[in-house]
Amino acid sequence: MQRRHSVFRPCIDLHDGQVKQIVGGTLSDNKPEELKTNFTTSRRSAEFAKMYEERKLWGGHVIKLGPGNDDAAKEALAAWPGGLQIGGGITEQNAKEWIEAGASKVIITSNLFPNAKFSLERLKAVSAAVGKDRLVVDVSCRRRDDRWMVAMNRWQDITDMEVTKESLDLLAEYCSEFLIHAADVEGLCQGIDEDLVQKLGDWTTIPTTYAGGAKDISDLDLVDKLSKGRVDLTYGSSLDIFGGTLVKFEELVRRSNRQE
Repeated sequence: MQRRHSVFRPCIDLHDGQVKQIVGGTLSDNKPEELKTNFTTSRRSAEFAKMYEERKLWGGHVIKLGPGNDDAAKEALAAWPGGLQIGGGITEQNAKEWIEAGASKVIITSNLFPNAKFSLERLKAVSAAVGKDRLVVDVSCRRRDDRWMVAMNRWQDITDMEVTKESLDLLAEYCSEFLIHAADVEGLCQGIDEDLVQKLGDWTTIPTTYAGGAKDISDLDLVDKLSKGRVDLTYGSSLDIFGGTLVKFEELVRRSNRQE
């Protein structure tokens, strides 16, 4: 990849139809009472989409965390047609519908891992359905010893795929972008996974967005340095627009624009 600078990529995380910020490692079907939420708002998803459009924050993502989020997701996509990506429950069968609903790209994870085992056949099928240029593969992961294993089903289940240069090269043949949540630090506001960001900078050959742990505006410069500008950064719970006190949204946008 040509040298560039890391920029801020926004997000809209949806849970039970509301915009929320969640501690990633606490999502569980078996123990819903353990869910930890940093932020819940009555503001509609479309308001966030319009805010991002006004500031020309391209490449952001809407993530549906479980059922009951389709209406809120469609509302956000309709507010900024072609400006946002959509992930959560995407399959070969419904991917094209979400593009038609206004998504710039679809993001897929769990469907690629039946019984938590990677299926190249499914990847090829969804890539053919929407086109490589419209497909983002979410290789969000959890650390296991000194490795990062792809996690699916709202980061609850560990798959058989390790995040390596080889696995990213394979996936990159069929998609145009990666989204990578570091699920172990997602929502904690305790800092990014620096080792993972550096590895992604070394390994990735296509645009890549990292999410998880960003707590200071300087983290954007840190990601730029660690990844040699090859990885962009998502901020969530630390942002004032999501109830955070650590990073001011408008200041971050200005910093990101200077980078770009």
